[in-house]
Amino acid sequence: MSLLNPTTVNTLRFLAVEAVQAANSGHPGLPMGAAPMATALWSNMKHNPANPNWPDRDRFVMSAGHGSALLYSLLHVFGYDVSLADLKNFRQHNAKTAGHPEYGHIPGIEITTGPLGQGIANGVGFAWAENYLAAKFNKADIKIVDHYTYVLCGDGCLQEGVAAEAVSLAGTLGLGKLIVLYDSNKITIEGSTDLAFTENVQARFVASGWDVLEVANGDTDLDGILSAIEKAKSTDKPTLIEIKTTIGYGSPKAGTAGVHGSPLGADGIAATKEKLGWAHGEFTVPAEVTAASTEWQKVAAENETNWLATITAYQSKYPADYAQWHAWQNDSLPAGLADITKFFAEELADDKPLATRVSSERILQKLAATVPQLIGGSADLAPSTNSWMKARGEGYSKTNPTGSNLHFGIREHAMTAIANAMYAHGGLRPYVAGFFVFSDYMKPAMRLSALMELPVVHIMTHDSIGVGEDGPTHQPVEQLAALRSIPGFLTLRPCDTAETAAAWVMALTQEKPSALVLCRQPLPQLAGTGEGLYKGAYILKEATNPATGQPDVLLIASGSEVELILAAQAKLLDGAIHARVISMPSMELFDAQPNAYKEEILPKAVRARLAVEAASPFGWHKYVGLDGAVVGISTFGASAPAGKVFEEKGFTVDNVVAQAKGLLS
Repeated sequence: MSLLNPTTVNTLRFLAVEAVQAANSGHPGLPMGAAPMATALWSNMKHNPANPNWPDRDRFVMSAGHGSALLYSLLHVFGYDVSLADLKNFRQHNAKTAGHPEYGHIPGIEITTGPLGQGIANGVGFAWAENYLAAKFNKADIKIVDHYTYVLCGDGCLQEGVAAEAVSLAGTLGLGKLIVLYDSNKITIEGSTDLAFTENVQARFVASGWDVLEVANGDTDLDGILSAIEKAKSTDKPTLIEIKTTIGYGSPKAGTAGVHGSPLGADGIAATKEKLGWAHGEFTVPAEVTAASTEWQKVAAENETNWLATITAYQSKYPADYAQWHAWQNDSLPAGLADITKFFAEELADDKPLATRVSSERILQKLAATVPQLIGGSADLAPSTNSWMKARGEGYSKTNPTGSNLHFGIREHAMTAIANAMYAHGGLRPYVAGFFVFSDYMKPAMRLSALMELPVVHIMTHDSIGVGEDGPTHQPVEQLAALRSIPGFLTLRPCDTAETAAAWVMALTQEKPSALVLCRQPLPQLAGTGEGLYKGAYILKEATNPATGQPDVLLIASGSEVELILAAQAKLLDGAIHARVISMPSMELFDAQPNAYKEEILPKAVRARLAVEAASPFGWHKYVGLDGAVVGISTFGASAPAGKVFEEKGFTVDNVVAQAKGLLS
């Protein structure tokens, strides 16, 4: 028999319900209502459990991540590496089957979801990546990129702002291979969606440039669901399929908020089994479903086998294109990239003062010529963030699908979530750009990129009160501390072109996301900067007291304040005070160094330490200690020319000198 039948549906329902019951925690309502649409989709989707990562598979995103028990049940029934024991261990410590889907834990999970709405933006990223790669590599006679992206979302996902951002952009781009299955059950945690969500969802999607279909009976109409999916595949627009379902279908609490996030209980499960005619024990996959899955897996393997024949023919007929495809898929970077003095020799030759956003732009142009899989753009700020790859020409659009400069529009959250999916898709190295203060809008997706260890590059310009006249709404204060607090996230604040080049190298060679925090105002090119950034902090200029063999005071700074402490060092030396100047562009990289190196840079014997950074002092005290001090900002900025704001906030040579002397008095 085929997997597309009510027995498979009920198998998925009860595996999910029993996993939630075993954990005494979880969300049974969505799996019970959405099992039919999941069955219809997965039994006809192009994927292969024997090789979950083959490049031309369809992508599936469980945007409503609280329905993870359904996803794990699907993976088990369809032959992925999820056992019944894994299902029984749902939500337990060190289990593969986490409370929400986590990328990298189980083959078949394409991306981490949980915070509602981001999965829709991820779906846009997957579909955008597919469309771009297809335009770059497909030939009239051979297609090696030809797959769909499917998203399962709920009412809650569609209430989030990030979903609205992404839906609008997908319609503008005409991403016809994006299909969203909307589990429309009209229930959220607090009750009926009518409490706070009465809009015409279908009209919103039509207005955004989508096609819209509806399945009136999503509880049982498998053929209707499958027909809608097939129809959606025939259009050149993204498609929303609203599938009307009953949350907790078949259970005593069906159609109520009570089944959203609470186990059914033993009596509830027994009543549901009786209602649905399920005469099986716990965690049972009927023999006929197992047999059907075995046959389906043979067909699934043939999908990949056929694609392998296609890619072999492509390699034979288009060897140069295949070589590039292979390099992109393997994320190849140019040889010698880490030696910035050679690789970026032309860019480093200019000794004129430059804003680091301009330095970054120059580095980016070299990377655009040498890292062809680089793709990215900004939230409508490319002229200000200097993030446009000039030689790549016009940006991506419906009529120019090979454009690698991306227009995200003013959609910071969606932009960042889309970039996460572009990297997870494979074959691309995405970057995004925006004003640093708006990292607040991006942070939820930045956090997930860190959780997934996706090395997306975030170009963050206008990094401090140096923004000046735009005032405190646009002057970052607490944002550096916020990014530095994200586990596994790399924050890099370079002081000149050489450090900016090294920051780009680190961003491209680390298996973690990064932010390049760049300034608006011109900075001098300093002697001795550059590859020291690879260790997070380094001695930029030494001054040792002959009597002690040590510096009298340590001056530490990042970014635009490094030139300030260099000037302060010279003035202190005039007064016979010997200050070591330390550039610390990355706390995370420094913290990862051996203790011996840390002692070399920050010797314990020197307790007079002063950190200087035009941002919140939060986080600096672990380096300056109880005897040290921080020149930072504990208030918001002001609307005035940058020089005046810096002076008002104490970022002057005289104040740094006075603070250093105070530590020694």
